[in-house]
Amino acid sequence: MKNFSLVLAAVLLLAPPTLQAADTPTKALPIPGEAFLVQGRTAFVILPQTKSTNNLIPWVWYAPTLPGLPGNEEKWMFERFTQAGIAIAGIDVGESYGSPDGRKLYSALHSELTKHRGFAQKALMLGRSRGGLMTLSWAAENPDKVAGFAGIYPVCNIASYPGIATACGAYHMTADELSAHLTEHNPIDRLAALAKAGVPLFAIHGDIDKTVPIEANSGEMRKRYEALGGKMQLIIPAGQGHNMWEGFFQCQELVDFVIKQAKP
Repeated sequence: MKNFSLVLAAVLLLAPPTLQAADTPTKALPIPGEAFLVQGRTAFVILPQTKSTNNLIPWVWYAPTLPGLPGNEEKWMFERFTQAGIAIAGIDVGESYGSPDGRKLYSALHSELTKHRGFAQKALMLGRSRGGLMTLSWAAENPDKVAGFAGIYPVCNIASYPGIATACGAYHMTADELSAHLTEHNPIDRLAALAKAGVPLFAIHGDIDKTVPIEANSGEMRKRYEALGGKMQLIIPAGQGHNMWEGFFQCQELVDFVIKQAKP
């Protein structure tokens, strides 16, 4: 009996850490932060180095949050955001391509951060490549929760990338069905609410990008957004494609835009 009691006590002592470890995801980040779960999906926050004067934390919402992303390329800008008192957060929604399922998870993260972690209601959306689809699709439905959008060669047009045939599965549709309903989901077709709310946009996008062509994405978005009365700044580095050029990730204009718009 004595031995049984000792074994039982040992099991009870070990159980909480074991359960906690199972519920706490691990995620490599370019600078120190915290990983946690939101509706079973891995999310992260990187807190700023200084506190906001109004006690609400301004923040950048980064996408895509996938294994390996954000990566070391984002370290330079993330350090400048946190030095300016701005947090960074994101959630892994898989290859959602801006689908309703992904947008629901985005809303769950926003609720968690604003209701339980002291984050500001409005986030600055930052989309790298296909992260543009994720952030812009949610932003189009939640303009009152968006301080601005910044993109690094962002995908703005599902038909351009990944293409309807690839994206349709994430929408639980056939290619024909998604084509028929494309304007209900495609970011470049859903800009009116953002323009009406006065949400500023920014993008840096190379002129020889073959993966996410500027003409069908950032270029078309600026054309349509300005026609709606919105404001968008577009930087076009000559001779750059869809690559890891340092200038995309150490763009002072992008950092300045983010800091200006994210902080109340």
